[in-house]
Amino acid sequence: MSYDRYVAICNPLRYTSIMTNGYCLLLTAICWLFGCSMILTYIITTTKLYFCQSNIIDHFFCDIIPLLELVCSDTFIVHLEIYSVGIPIVFIPTTIIVVSYTYIVSYTYIVVAVLRIPSSTGRQKAFSTCSSHLIVVSIFYWTIFSVYIVPTKVLTRSISKILSLLYTVFTPLVNPIIYSLRNKDIKKAIQETYHKCAM
Repeated sequence: MSYDRYVAICNPLRYTSIMTNGYCLLLTAICWLFGCSMILTYIITTTKLYFCQSNIIDHFFCDIIPLLELVCSDTFIVHLEIYSVGIPIVFIPTTIIVVSYTYIVSYTYIVVAVLRIPSSTGRQKAFSTCSSHLIVVSIFYWTIFSVYIVPTKVLTRSISKILSLLYTVFTPLVNPIIYSLRNKDIKKAIQETYHKCAM
């Protein structure tokens, strides 16, 4: 999504030639394969652990951190995997997104490209697109960072549950709403529905 926004704003005339269906499928496949391979390492390591306590996880879903609280064997390897794999997964995309938005040296970065748009309506549309993307990405990555990278002693169990809801439920729920509300057809349909319900 970040790359799509980058190409749309910095190379608008080449957008359709760069973001082809095949390229979008390739980017999606890479994301899925990378994500699944990371999770597979946790699954394989977790299946080798011994559980001797209650089988009730105090969480909304079977997450790795609450699951490790039920383990009787040594969890050092799993915690090492969480930090050695989790930290790059959170920091590398976040760094790429922040740098692509704010780095001033090159003229191809988003903020500089938007500021060079001559019309104020064009700048406003571009900043609107970028700001909504940044809000969703910020909520997603900061909650993941808080849940998995911050030491568990700092967060209470209830705060950890709420933060987990933010990145698993809130972000996917808000994402289509934020992007579709700028669509004129969606706005018109919402206004018509609202007027029908108000009558």
